[in-house]
Amino acid sequence: MIGRREIITLLGGAAATWPLAARAQQAAMPVIGFLNSASPDGFYTSMVVAFRQGLKETGYIEGQNVAIEYRWAEGKYDRLPAMASELVRRQVTVIVANSPGNLAAKAATTTIPIVFTTANDPVQMGLVASLSRPGGNVTGTTQLGVEITPKLLELAHELVPTATVFAVLVNPTNPYAETLLREFQVAARTLGVQLHFLHASTDRDFDTVSASLAQLRVGVLVIGSIDPFLSSRSERLAALTLYHAVPAVGGSDRPFVAAGGLMSYGGSSADMYRIAGLYAGRILKGEKPSDLPVQQATKVELIINLKTAKTLGLTIPPGLLAIADEEIE
Repeated sequence: MIGRREIITLLGGAAATWPLAARAQQAAMPVIGFLNSASPDGFYTSMVVAFRQGLKETGYIEGQNVAIEYRWAEGKYDRLPAMASELVRRQVTVIVANSPGNLAAKAATTTIPIVFTTANDPVQMGLVASLSRPGGNVTGTTQLGVEITPKLLELAHELVPTATVFAVLVNPTNPYAETLLREFQVAARTLGVQLHFLHASTDRDFDTVSASLAQLRVGVLVIGSIDPFLSSRSERLAALTLYHAVPAVGGSDRPFVAAGGLMSYGGSSADMYRIAGLYAGRILKGEKPSDLPVQQATKVELIINLKTAKTLGLTIPPGLLAIADEEIE
């Protein structure tokens, strides 16, 4: 029979091992390094939700059986290489990165699996050897971005057929800005509209953008929102365009339309991040990136803010209303 003193001793010994067991369990929990070139609020709040949903579909829930370490560059792309290196030193299990952070992650490691998200061609970027056989430690998911640039301009022209002066807002520090500009130029020549390019890579640049909108008498503003910095400034951009009463359209940016922008058209970013979560979960289960072909999020969304259209005195063509995925009133 065990006496009172022995029971106390046994309980004390067990209690002493509990913290060690908890630490061991925590150490065994896989860690995902989430590297993003934008900020965690606004547009990317819903992207994180979509990513967690993808993880959940593979059986992983943040805080329960997987940990996520977030690194946000806040639109300062020069910080990405150091952040990627930090995650490598941290020895995370897998890195999930958007553009252009995915290039920084690839440069930082050849061993830790990387899942990228991008609206650009990952083969042309040098992320993978091919879509079907990515090879190495990198795979990921893409959305329709640059490819639908002509359609975005075409829809904007259909929306405001009387406009002859268009402006396109881009982030010049984005490594894919030149590709985007070329696509816009080709589309503008086809439509016979005059095109001006406005630049913003910091919050201070929006003052210049505001002055340019007034000076150029822009009929439509198109936002190259495949850029993470611009996507994370959706509310500010919507307020700016409403102040100048300029119809504004963006790509893949529902928060922009919800905040008062007129229209968005593009691949579903949420769908892309959900797939990235799925891939991260499959890698955590033991699959290799080289065996996972690059997936494309094929869902395309057209969203129109009817309240903004009314404020601007615009009548939405019935053809656009018929194909809209969502109308915000």
